[in-house]
Amino acid sequence: MHIQKAEMKDLEDIMCIYRIAQDFMIGTGNPDQWGRFYPKRELIEDDINNGVCHVICKNDSIHGVFALFKGREPTYSHIENGKWLNDDEYITVHRIAGDGKKKGIFACTINYCKSISDNIRIDTHENNRIMQKLIEKNGFQRCGTIFVANGSPRVAYQWTGK
Repeated sequence: MHIQKAEMKDLEDIMCIYRIAQDFMIGTGNPDQWGRFYPKRELIEDDINNGVCHVICKNDSIHGVFALFKGREPTYSHIENGKWLNDDEYITVHRIAGDGKKKGIFACTINYCKSISDNIRIDTHENNRIMQKLIEKNGFQRCGTIFVANGSPRVAYQWTGK
Protein backbone atom coordinates (compact mmCIF):
# COMPACT_ATOMS: atom_id res chain seq x y z
CA MET A 1 0.00 0.00 0.00
CA HIS A 2 1.13 3.54 -0.59
CA ILE A 3 0.03 6.98 0.60
CA GLN A 4 -0.57 10.03 -1.53
CA LYS A 5 -2.32 13.35 -1.19
CA ALA A 6 -5.99 13.16 -2.10
CA GLU A 7 -7.33 14.93 -5.14
CA MET A 8 -10.85 16.19 -5.77
CA LYS A 9 -11.42 13.24 -8.13
CA ASP A 10 -11.07 10.99 -5.04
CA LEU A 11 -13.90 12.67 -3.13
CA GLU A 12 -16.65 10.10 -3.82
CA ASP A 13 -14.39 7.20 -2.81
CA ILE A 14 -13.35 9.07 0.33
CA MET A 15 -16.93 9.82 1.34
CA CYS A 16 -17.85 6.16 0.77
CA ILE A 17 -15.02 5.11 3.11
CA TYR A 18 -16.26 7.55 5.76
CA ARG A 19 -19.80 6.08 5.49
CA ILE A 20 -18.34 2.60 5.97
CA ALA A 21 -16.41 3.84 9.01
CA GLN A 22 -19.52 5.50 10.47
CA ASP A 23 -21.46 2.24 10.14
CA PHE A 24 -18.58 0.30 11.68
CA MET A 25 -18.29 2.62 14.67
CA ILE A 26 -22.03 2.58 15.29
CA GLY A 27 -22.05 -1.21 15.04
CA THR A 28 -19.18 -1.62 17.50
CA GLY A 29 -20.54 0.50 20.35
CA ASN A 30 -19.31 3.93 19.33
CA PRO A 31 -22.39 5.70 17.92
CA ASP A 32 -21.54 9.19 19.19
CA GLN A 33 -18.08 9.95 17.81
CA TRP A 34 -19.10 10.42 14.16
CA GLY A 35 -22.69 9.18 14.01
CA ARG A 36 -23.87 9.56 10.44
CA PHE A 37 -22.99 13.24 10.24
CA TYR A 38 -19.20 13.51 10.48
CA PRO A 39 -17.13 14.31 8.59
CA LYS A 40 -19.19 16.50 6.31
CA ARG A 41 -18.41 16.62 2.60
CA GLU A 42 -17.46 20.30 2.82
CA LEU A 43 -14.83 19.53 5.46
CA ILE A 44 -13.26 16.86 3.27
CA GLU A 45 -13.32 19.22 0.27
CA ASP A 46 -11.46 21.76 2.43
CA ASP A 47 -8.99 19.08 3.54
CA ILE A 48 -8.29 18.19 -0.09
CA ASN A 49 -7.96 21.82 -1.16
CA ASN A 50 -5.60 22.51 1.78
CA GLY A 51 -3.43 19.48 0.98
CA VAL A 52 -4.01 17.71 4.32
CA CYS A 53 -6.20 14.84 3.10
CA HIS A 54 -4.25 11.68 2.27
CA VAL A 55 -5.42 8.42 0.77
CA ILE A 56 -4.05 4.93 1.23
CA CYS A 57 -4.01 3.01 -2.04
CA LYS A 58 -3.29 -0.46 -3.30
CA ASN A 59 -2.87 -0.49 -7.06
CA ASP A 60 -5.49 1.98 -8.29
CA SER A 61 -7.99 1.51 -5.45
CA ILE A 62 -8.37 3.74 -2.40
CA HIS A 63 -8.75 1.74 0.80
CA GLY A 64 -8.13 4.35 3.50
CA VAL A 65 -8.09 8.04 4.24
CA PHE A 66 -6.74 10.38 6.91
CA ALA A 67 -6.00 14.04 7.50
CA LEU A 68 -2.49 15.06 8.51
CA PHE A 69 -1.78 18.45 10.07
CA LYS A 70 1.56 20.05 10.81
CA GLY A 71 1.84 22.62 13.57
CA ARG A 72 -0.20 23.28 16.67
CA GLU A 73 -3.65 21.73 17.00
CA PRO A 74 -5.87 24.27 18.83
CA THR A 75 -7.86 21.62 20.73
CA TYR A 76 -4.59 20.25 22.15
CA SER A 77 -3.64 23.48 23.92
CA HIS A 78 -5.54 22.38 27.04
CA ILE A 79 -5.24 18.84 28.39
CA GLU A 80 -6.78 17.45 31.57
CA ASN A 81 -5.99 14.41 33.72
CA GLY A 82 -2.44 14.23 32.44
CA LYS A 83 0.06 16.05 30.24
CA TRP A 84 1.71 15.79 26.86
CA LEU A 85 5.04 13.93 26.66
CA ASN A 86 6.75 17.11 25.43
CA ASP A 87 6.01 20.53 23.96
CA ASP A 88 8.07 20.03 20.81
CA GLU A 89 6.65 20.55 17.32
CA TYR A 90 4.36 17.71 16.26
CA ILE A 91 2.03 16.46 13.57
CA THR A 92 -1.57 15.45 14.21
CA VAL A 93 -3.53 12.63 12.61
CA HIS A 94 -7.30 13.12 12.30
CA ARG A 95 -10.22 11.41 10.57
CA ILE A 96 -8.53 8.09 9.83
CA ALA A 97 -10.81 5.52 8.22
CA GLY A 98 -10.62 2.38 6.09
CA ASP A 99 -12.97 0.58 3.74
CA GLY A 100 -12.75 -2.71 5.66
CA LYS A 101 -11.30 -4.52 2.65
CA LYS A 102 -7.60 -4.16 3.50
CA LYS A 103 -6.02 -4.75 6.88
CA GLY A 104 -3.24 -2.52 8.16
CA ILE A 105 -4.68 0.90 7.26
CA PHE A 106 -3.88 2.34 10.70
CA ALA A 107 -0.36 0.86 10.80
CA CYS A 108 0.33 2.11 7.26
CA THR A 109 -0.77 5.60 8.28
CA ILE A 110 1.28 5.67 11.46
CA ASN A 111 4.40 4.24 9.82
CA TYR A 112 4.15 6.98 7.20
CA CYS A 113 3.76 9.61 9.92
CA LYS A 114 6.70 8.21 11.87
CA SER A 115 8.81 8.48 8.72
CA ILE A 116 8.22 12.24 8.52
CA SER A 117 8.07 13.22 12.20
CA ASP A 118 9.38 12.03 15.53
CA ASN A 119 6.47 13.61 17.39
CA ILE A 120 2.86 12.61 16.64
CA ARG A 121 -0.40 13.31 18.43
CA ILE A 122 -3.79 11.69 17.92
CA ASP A 123 -7.07 11.48 19.82
CA THR A 124 -10.21 9.37 19.82
CA HIS A 125 -13.57 9.06 21.53
CA GLU A 126 -13.68 7.22 24.86
CA ASN A 127 -16.10 4.68 23.32
CA ASN A 128 -13.79 3.93 20.39
CA ARG A 129 -12.09 1.00 22.10
CA ILE A 130 -10.89 -0.47 18.80
CA MET A 131 -9.03 2.73 17.89
CA GLN A 132 -7.59 3.03 21.40
CA LYS A 133 -6.13 -0.47 21.10
CA LEU A 134 -4.66 0.30 17.66
CA ILE A 135 -3.14 3.54 18.91
CA GLU A 136 -1.58 1.89 21.95
CA LYS A 137 -0.39 -1.12 19.90
CA ASN A 138 1.53 1.32 17.68
CA GLY A 139 3.54 2.77 20.55
CA PHE A 140 1.47 5.79 21.58
CA GLN A 141 1.12 6.76 25.22
CA ARG A 142 -2.17 7.92 26.71
CA CYS A 143 -1.60 11.49 27.87
CA GLY A 144 -4.96 12.71 29.18
CA THR A 145 -8.21 14.22 27.97
CA ILE A 146 -8.69 16.99 25.42
CA PHE A 147 -11.93 18.61 24.29
CA VAL A 148 -12.91 19.06 20.66
CA ALA A 149 -14.64 22.17 19.30
CA ASN A 150 -18.13 21.08 20.39
CA GLY A 151 -16.86 20.50 23.94
CA SER A 152 -16.94 16.71 23.94
CA PRO A 153 -13.96 14.89 25.50
CA ARG A 154 -11.42 12.77 23.64
CA VAL A 155 -8.68 10.46 24.85
CA ALA A 156 -5.38 12.08 23.81
CA TYR A 157 -2.23 10.19 22.82
CA GLN A 158 1.29 11.03 21.80
CA TRP A 159 4.18 9.12 20.27
CA THR A 160 7.71 10.39 20.26
CA GLY A 161 10.75 8.82 18.70
CA LYS A 162 13.10 10.98 20.75
